[in-house]
Amino acid sequence: MFEGVVQDLIDELGRLPGVGPKSAQRIAFHVLSAETADIKRLVSALHKAATEVQFCESCFNVSDAKLCRPCRDPRRTDEVLCVVEEPKDVVAIERTGEFRGRYHVLGGAINPLEGVGPDQLKVRELLVRLRDAQVQEVILATDPNTEGEATASYLAYLIKPLGITVSRIASGLPVGGDLEYADEITLGRAFEGRRTV
Repeated sequence: MFEGVVQDLIDELGRLPGVGPKSAQRIAFHVLSAETADIKRLVSALHKAATEVQFCESCFNVSDAKLCRPCRDPRRTDEVLCVVEEPKDVVAIERTGEFRGRYHVLGGAINPLEGVGPDQLKVRELLVRLRDAQVQEVILATDPNTEGEATASYLAYLIKPLGITVSRIASGLPVGGDLEYADEITLGRAFEGRRTV
């Protein structure tokens, strides 16, 4: 639709996850109308992210140092390890302020249709950590979808023989949700995870 540099910018923005053609066009024109200083800050932030961000040597979370912030925190317990799919899941759990253990980021979930098996994830590294550490409980906090459930089941199968307690985060109805709009799996899980009051 557009030519040259403008279309190249729209195309590149459109490759970002969750950004469709219309959004890419809107963002492109916002960038084109922005002040030069704003564009330079954006370019600098992108360049720094590409050159300075790395994966934590311990848990594989994103970090700008060899160890991420949760791994550097001496106040955290080493006895509980929370396994998540992606670094964004660490952020979500940290926002709750409820978890004070360590993390392990798998880098995805088992998805045979996409060609992702255990060998493409940080499963081997997880097992090495469990053998070398004093972990007493592993919390499987993978997504409550088919891939996340398959990953959690596979990990539980591998971890239970090590004598470590394996738990799964609860899932069910969101606060403020309506029963009539809940799918059968979510509603079923809400009943399974019920507790006395």
